Amino acid sequence: MSEPDAPSSSSASRQEQLSDYQRRRIEENRQKAINLRQARLLTHPYNNAAGADKKKPETAVSVNNVIKVSGTKYIDSGGGFLIEQRTNPTEEPTPEEEEPVPESDAVPVPIEYDECLECGDRFADSYLLNTFDYAVCDACRDPDGQHSLITRTEAKQEYLLKDCDLDRREPALKYISRKNPHNVRWGEMKLYLHVQIEKRALEVWGSEERLLQEKEEREEKREVAKVKKYNKRLKELRMDVRSSLYDKTVRAHVHEYGESEVYNEADDTYTRTCELCGHSETYEKM
Repeated sequence: MSEPDAPSSSSASRQEQLSDYQRRRIEENRQKAINLRQARLLTHPYNNAAGADKKKPETAVSVNNVIKVSGTKYIDSGGGFLIEQRTNPTEEPTPEEEEPVPESDAVPVPIEYDECLECGDRFADSYLLNTFDYAVCDACRDPDGQHSLITRTEAKQEYLLKDCDLDRREPALKYISRKNPHNVRWGEMKLYLHVQIEKRALEVWGSEERLLQEKEEREEKREVAKVKKYNKRLKELRMDVRSSLYDKTVRAHVHEYGESEVYNEADDTYTRTCELCGHSETYEKM
């Protein structure tokens, strides 16, 4: 009867011979095995013997930057962390997540409507109204025609406007800034609404006829200035060409009369002629 008890007694003696380190390693391995088994059960659930209801496995679904896991949506912020957002409507929100109930005595904010200058309809918001303070709805906006944009330089040249007419005259015209398409290193362009520029030009010059007359007068003055500049430059070129034909170091001409003196009895005067250039000189002797 003592023979069957031999293995059990040997195992007990072997356990007594184990060190504390070996026992700790055995316990750690046992806990790892238990945790691994529980994880597998959660990932792959099965029906128990009592016929309990099947539990739906937890799956993760990723669409673009959104990851959904068991009723919770995680948004990839791109900065190395996820933003949690509840998506399961069955879960009741916690008191902290409940939206505040608006007060009963809250006063509603009235919405102001503007009337479109083109169609006459009333609207609350539009691109031209927000950007240029021009009451035209988005349906009537014509970006390639009447509501096109014009640069500040073109507005000053075409409509003869000054900086004070655009910035200081009331009301000051609004504009948008855009990078220069010709060179990004240049300053930003200021774009104005073409309709407002035309209206401001009529305010400055009074009428379209007065504006056209002023443009013609300035064009004539510009042409006269060009002709004067051209003639001045041509005169300088002619002087340069003429001066290169003779030596500037030659001394001035000196007349040589010789013995060509003639006495005039009627006038009691004398006349002599230069032998080089033919110049005649009449004089009296005292």
